[in-house]
Amino acid sequence: MNNLTDIQRRGLMLVLSSPSGAGKTTISKALLERDGNLTLSVSATTRPPRPGEVEGRDYFFVDKNAFDAMVAAGEMLEHAQVFENYYGTPKKPVEEALSKGRDVLFDVDWQGTQQLRENARDDLVSIFVLPPSKEELERRLFARAQDSEDVVKKRMAKANEEMSHHSEYDYIIINVDIEESVSQVQSVLTAERLKLERLVGLRNFITDMCGER
Repeated sequence: MNNLTDIQRRGLMLVLSSPSGAGKTTISKALLERDGNLTLSVSATTRPPRPGEVEGRDYFFVDKNAFDAMVAAGEMLEHAQVFENYYGTPKKPVEEALSKGRDVLFDVDWQGTQQLRENARDDLVSIFVLPPSKEELERRLFARAQDSEDVVKKRMAKANEEMSHHSEYDYIIINVDIEESVSQVQSVLTAERLKLERLVGLRNFITDMCGER
C-alpha cells in the first residue's frame, strides 16, 4: 500500500547542538546506526589529516587559499576558525544529498546553526540537547576522567553561554535517558519528513491517484 513515505521527498538538514557532556555525540552515533537515510555532514578543514583519517569520509582536506576561495564564492553553508585551523561545510555535497531525499546530520554549535539558518532555513531542523541539571552536567564531565578540575570549570562556563541560545532552536530535548532522547529525535525526524513542503512528489502522486492528466 502506498503511503507518504513512498512519495519523492526533499531531504532535510538535522542539527544537534549541546554543551559538552550533554550527550549530543552519543545521540548522533545512535541515530546514524539506526537510520539508513541519515548521513553525517563532512566538513572541509585546513588542518592536516591525522593518522587513519580518510579524505571525503572524515574531512575534505584543503589549504587555506582553497578554503578562502570557497567562502568567497559562497560555497560554504557555515564556517569558523577553531584555534589556528578553519572548518566549514561545503554546500555542494549537502545539496546533492538533499535533492536525492537523504537527510544530513550536522554537529555544530549555536554559531554554526545561525549560519545554516541564514543560508538554508527551509531545509533546516534544529534541536538543542540540554542536560537534566547543572549538577548532572558537571558529574558527566568529571566522569570522563579526561579533564582537570580547571578545564571542567571552563567547560561549565562555556555551557552557560551555549545554553543561553536554546531559544534559537526548533526543538528542545532534555537528555535524562539516552534511549528516550534518541526516540524523541526520531519522532522529530518522522514528523519533519512528512511536512508538505518537503514532499516534492506529492503533486504527481495526487494527480495519478485522481486520474488527472
